[in-house]
Amino acid sequence: MTPTLAPSSRVQLTDDGKLRHFLTTEHLPRSLLEDILDTAASFVDVGGRAIKKVPLLRGKTVVNLFFESSTRTRSTFELAAQRLSADVLNLDIAKSATSKGETLLDTLRNLEAMAADMFVVRHQDSGAPFFIANEVTPNVAVINAGDGRHAHPTQAMLDMYTIRHYKGGFAGLKVAIVGDILHSRVARSQVHALNILGAEEVRLIGPKTLLPVDAEALGATVFTDMAQGLKDVDVVIMLRLQKERMDSALLPSEGEFFRLYGLNNDKLQFAKDDAIVMHPGPINRGVEIASEVADGPRSVILNQVTFGIAVRMAVMSMAISGQDSDSNALAASTESMEGAGGARGQR
Repeated sequence: MTPTLAPSSRVQLTDDGKLRHFLTTEHLPRSLLEDILDTAASFVDVGGRAIKKVPLLRGKTVVNLFFESSTRTRSTFELAAQRLSADVLNLDIAKSATSKGETLLDTLRNLEAMAADMFVVRHQDSGAPFFIANEVTPNVAVINAGDGRHAHPTQAMLDMYTIRHYKGGFAGLKVAIVGDILHSRVARSQVHALNILGAEEVRLIGPKTLLPVDAEALGATVFTDMAQGLKDVDVVIMLRLQKERMDSALLPSEGEFFRLYGLNNDKLQFAKDDAIVMHPGPINRGVEIASEVADGPRSVILNQVTFGIAVRMAVMSMAISGQDSDSNALAASTESMEGAGGARGQR
């Protein structure tokens, strides 16, 4: 009996379970997340080669469609696509037709007419990449590079790769995610991925004003006390304060936030002695993390950036492969139907 897939899985996967789009980590099978991590492992060394390219996406066109600014994420996607030998188009939304009144669908149709094979989408509205994935033609893959407060799946997967690299796996791990959980799309994707991959416990730590009301429903334990939340954890993931998403004053001051929830060496002592410290970036020193920790021996923040290119290469190559197989299956089905029709006509 074929298992019933969640709606997000049906959008993201082909009929034979391959990656078609990558929009969220939620509801994806563990085997697929592990495939992404394993594929990324094969790409990690590419950056150290004399020629930093592999030909997997040669002849393909990747469009970076960023409706929300992000130098770091866009540049890593661009570099990942180039290392896969793809042609890359960075669309400047501020100067594009959408700012002149053209609808999003019209923009997509024009890009499809240019034979684009993949859209990497960042949008300020939650769900926008899902809308785009449902509207594009079957031979175009869509990768979510962050939508509203909803999801940032490639960031979550590079974090999973980092954790597996340093901890060997997820069984028995206690992971703490600290800071502005309420406004973080990264945190939601991290929680889903950690639970799917088998972490023992996921903890969310922050002031009540920065914790979502559905925090426990996500599959996490909630703490408002830093010492209790960090006790005996294996991994500490710090998040930045996303002041640009705050509609009102949710904190008395940045200084007060750092005093209670900023990670310094004193607070880090509550975690296990071999705990690693992570941050999706950009980091705000003296707000969510002290320099002594960010630059300290347990910080793996810069390694996350390195691994991020490999993980995005993995996701892009797998999605293109899924699109190609889906398109081939559709073509074969069409040919079969046409052949059957022709045979009936000859009778």
